[in-house]
Amino acid sequence: MLGWRENPNPNSLSSYDKAADLESIKMWDTTNGKRALLCAVTYNEQKYKLNGTNYDVNSMQELLISRFHFPRSSIRILAEMDSHPHPTKRNIQEALRWLVKDNRPGDSLVFYFSGHGLRQPDFFDEEIDGFDESICPLDFRTAGMIVDNEINDTIVRPLETGVKLHAIIDACHSGTILDLPHVCSSKEKRWLDNRPPSGVYKGTSGGHAISISACEDNQLAVDTSAFSESGKQMEGAMTSTFKKALKENSRTYFSLMASMHKDILEAKAKRFSLRGLFHRERLQVPLLSSSKEFDVNEPFVL
Repeated sequence: MLGWRENPNPNSLSSYDKAADLESIKMWDTTNGKRALLCAVTYNEQKYKLNGTNYDVNSMQELLISRFHFPRSSIRILAEMDSHPHPTKRNIQEALRWLVKDNRPGDSLVFYFSGHGLRQPDFFDEEIDGFDESICPLDFRTAGMIVDNEINDTIVRPLETGVKLHAIIDACHSGTILDLPHVCSSKEKRWLDNRPPSGVYKGTSGGHAISISACEDNQLAVDTSAFSESGKQMEGAMTSTFKKALKENSRTYFSLMASMHKDILEAKAKRFSLRGLFHRERLQVPLLSSSKEFDVNEPFVL
């Protein structure tokens, strides 16, 4: 989560059987109705590993099952745990294709990512701020990052009428990671135009894509123990405040985002030692974006 440190060791995957994992993902069954892809990247055995991502992905799985009634069999996990395929670039790409494969009206899809995020110059005039956002797979040092343009092409454009996708992204620079054309301003309480200057279409094929990101594009997110009940369990600040808001019955998109923002503000006021949360005094502000404008007072349902 969350914050970019230095380049990890590129040799950490030397004994990992990438081909076997990729083939297993290609064999995943597709289910209609509710379907979720959860990715946790720990960057294990690398210099700047993250300590909370596996906890985050397991708790998100239980949240989807207990609160939103996702069948356990409809949830797929990529993580650096023996029982799951690893979150390499090719595995994430294949799993994203699985998530939207044969989508049809009534489907509710979820993509959750907990890991490092970066940004890079945009050379195609598709970003208002001049930077593409990206997520970092386990092997990004050798295989490269997954850029927002690719994520949009893979899981936003194919969404058919009557399908809803929620992306929940706990990573640095994740604000517009799906390249959605509308961003909700928490200050002005209205939708802002995020369409590319080039005019290229970034919407769906009739469905609805919604993204909840850990922070704005120019901000860092944090991996911390400050929000855990024990004060010891590392977790993503965004994931933790998201779960807390739902536990406290935040029932609309607006109340969910407001609760998350409030908890981050309170953390700053209490002077928690959240390494990476405040970068040059910029607060980590969760961001809501969408493929179309909608009433943020609608119930939040996955």
